[in-house]
Amino acid sequence: MKRRSKGSRNAIRRGRKPRRSAGSGILAKCIVFCVMAFAAFAVFREFQPVGSKTGQETAVQRSVGPDGAGPETEGPVQEPNASQQNVGPDGAEPEMKEPVQDSNAFQQGAVFSDMDALEAGSIFDVSGLSQPALDSFFYSEELPEEVQQRMVGSSYQENGNISLAELRYLRVLHMGFDGNTHIGELVVNQSIAEDILEIMSQLYAQSYPIEKMVLIDAYGADDERSMSDNNTSAFNYREIAGSSKLSKHALGLAIDINPKYNPYVKDSGTGELLVSPANGADYADRDGDFPYKIAEGDLCLQLFQEHGFAWGGNWNSVKDYQHFEK
Repeated sequence: MKRRSKGSRNAIRRGRKPRRSAGSGILAKCIVFCVMAFAAFAVFREFQPVGSKTGQETAVQRSVGPDGAGPETEGPVQEPNASQQNVGPDGAEPEMKEPVQDSNAFQQGAVFSDMDALEAGSIFDVSGLSQPALDSFFYSEELPEEVQQRMVGSSYQENGNISLAELRYLRVLHMGFDGNTHIGELVVNQSIAEDILEIMSQLYAQSYPIEKMVLIDAYGADDERSMSDNNTSAFNYREIAGSSKLSKHALGLAIDINPKYNPYVKDSGTGELLVSPANGADYADRDGDFPYKIAEGDLCLQLFQEHGFAWGGNWNSVKDYQHFEK
């Protein structure tokens, strides 16, 4: 049995480990160095700058600027998907925006609202509007309360032949004698409402001139006053002049177009002509050449006949050149 040397015994007594060989010490240091290097690399990977891996910013990787929300990283940016929504400065999600409306549809709605608010007879600017938009301004509806108030006691009298519910209020566009687009209004029987709308739409599309088109109530339901002002109108609960028979106007089944230039003409039997309106006498002779005359070949006459209307200009005992009825 070998004895330890004195130096070894003293080292043990002093609590010191015995010396190892130089090779074992170097190996231990290498192991420690490797462990530390691995740990440092792991830390570096964890805290490396955003975008250093791929050069692209993802939806959850944002660089930081002076105020805590930094500049955008150069290069392409991947857009966030539906589940990656941004939040506002206060941490709350922003409100969902309404779908963007079609600008044409918005414009049409706004213009339609403007037209509806304007009085009949007003000039209406249609510049820039499409044909579908223009077509939408020709419409019929049940008599609004405001229209009924204008009519009752004036053009409409309580009767057993026609009710307010059987009538329709029409809004249309028409080309005035001044070359401008005007808003027109009519009251007709519901059975011919669509016919009148189609005819008026086609007349407007061809720039056929109609000077005025407001309800006859604007003239106190006085037919002579309305015709003298060359006003185009339809419903008026009245009898045929000089008789006790109801006019087709009383049922909303007739319309008079540009009456001053297309008057009612009747032979009095004494060689004189009865002309209505009186200021339309210059246009009683239909052989004359003058504007706004409804005659064979006229677009207005053609359209009304295509829709099954009879023309007063074809009557025998009297001539009512302004008049169309069904």
